[in-house]
Amino acid sequence: MNTVYHFNPKLDLTFERIVDVPKELVWQAWTQPHHLKQWFCPLPWTTIDCEIDLRPGGIFRTVMRSPEGQEFPGSGCYLEVVENEKLVWTNALGPGYRPAPTPVAEANAQLEFFFTAMVTLAAHGSGTKYTATVIHADEAGCKKHAAMGFKEGWGKALDQLVALAKKMPA
Repeated sequence: MNTVYHFNPKLDLTFERIVDVPKELVWQAWTQPHHLKQWFCPLPWTTIDCEIDLRPGGIFRTVMRSPEGQEFPGSGCYLEVVENEKLVWTNALGPGYRPAPTPVAEANAQLEFFFTAMVTLAAHGSGTKYTATVIHADEAGCKKHAAMGFKEGWGKALDQLVALAKKMPA
């Protein structure tokens, strides 16, 4: 079965940019914990821990730290992994496709909604067409994510990824 995703402007957020680094380096930055920890959060936030089991059903886990020192763990499950082309994961499932606990509104909860994220990479000259799409279950989750600064945050993080990739061996 080949399922096709269709963008829904009421439920989905997307971010697209052409970057001047090859998609293989963008892929490495997304899939190697020691690289991801260097760029994943827009500064002054930091990613202090990361675990990646890069396969469908594998874990994608990060711990982000706010400038005030508060920690925000996030965990999900990879759904699709196509080397140098596509990553799809969700926080609605844990490793092994185990359903995640229902998100709750807590003082330190960063995300109180489920989502599925897709990052696609396509060669564009000597660079990469980078597209990130986050799919939400309902309009409330989508609006909350947009209000959290989805485009600005993903844009700053991508700038940091590109700066890192330019220092990485090709």
